[in-house]
Amino acid sequence: MFKLHKTQGKARRGEFHTPHGVIQTPVFMNVGTQAAIKGALSADDLKNIHCQVELSNTYHLHLRPGSDVVKAMGGLHKFMNWDGPILTDSGGFQVFSLAGLRKIKEEGVTFASHIDGRKVFMGPEESMQVQSNLGSDIAMAFDECIENPSPRDYVEKSCARTTRWLERCKEELARLNSLPDTVNPGQVLFGINQGGVYEDIRIKHMQDIAKLDLPGYAIGGLAVGESTEDMYRIIDAVEPHMPVDKPRYLMGVGTPSNIIEAVARGVDFFDCVMPARNARHGHLYTWSSGTINIKNEKYKLDDSPIDPICDCPTCKSHSRAYLRHLFKADEMLAMRLAVQHNLHFYNTLMAQIREAIDNDTFDEFRQKWSGKIDKRNS
Repeated sequence: MFKLHKTQGKARRGEFHTPHGVIQTPVFMNVGTQAAIKGALSADDLKNIHCQVELSNTYHLHLRPGSDVVKAMGGLHKFMNWDGPILTDSGGFQVFSLAGLRKIKEEGVTFASHIDGRKVFMGPEESMQVQSNLGSDIAMAFDECIENPSPRDYVEKSCARTTRWLERCKEELARLNSLPDTVNPGQVLFGINQGGVYEDIRIKHMQDIAKLDLPGYAIGGLAVGESTEDMYRIIDAVEPHMPVDKPRYLMGVGTPSNIIEAVARGVDFFDCVMPARNARHGHLYTWSSGTINIKNEKYKLDDSPIDPICDCPTCKSHSRAYLRHLFKADEMLAMRLAVQHNLHFYNTLMAQIREAIDNDTFDEFRQKWSGKIDKRNS
């Protein structure tokens, strides 16, 4: 399913085949948590900004509208009218983000719904069942995302349980894919490496889950409070123990510079809410000026596009002055145009990274842009 075409140092250029298309890697997955991109972008918009993979969240769609509803509508692809690859997160991150509303046991996790407070149980089998109903191409294993830092003893026990949960996920997804009414019988499972900021625990956990020979592996539990240096240190420690012939996914990361640095460390897949979230607050990425705050007074009479060298639909049609006006007037169109630009920027970043690896110029690309591309410029 994964073909590694080229490397430059540890940077990798490949492709991952799914039932809904081939993913060129390295890739940034555009986050549509509830089967929609926050900022009012449609599936057609995603195509226009060169999105390869859409990512939705199991926990949120399980609560609303319910995975049974999505299955009845033909699966997530038909439900949201997106015919490209989809990855679904397992709901495990909610074990971390809803710390005050959950209880963890060997069987799984009991949540209090953030919507109405009702109790919801999710374990490995339930997570796989929900993701099977959604019909994504890549299902993530159910795991526990650990707060950084956490006590070593707790981290070790949590990782052992996450491995046991992964074995249950693998068995359950195989069963689900064999059923006659499965939405997407080609759905595959990615395992998730945990271990906090302890290198030896991370390495052991990666070695343990690699034995399960899954189609892909993720590094989870980073970008949740640790320093950037710690994040890079953990990637460097784990990467040598990840299967060379399987894609590597760094979950929830990150800034443009984080992505460039992680590609240099051997990562293939990325996702992050940052570009869309920043856009909704008027913080926009540019190649020419770093990160700008479009709400600032100096853009009031600026008739240039957000970025003169950007060919996204927003930059082709609208000025900085107009976008600033929309934000000041609290018009919904402001968020739509801004999110469209930032996601296009990230997708273009990945295309340029792929081109640089293809051309053996990634080292130069990294030197030119890492640490500078997302520098704030008021």
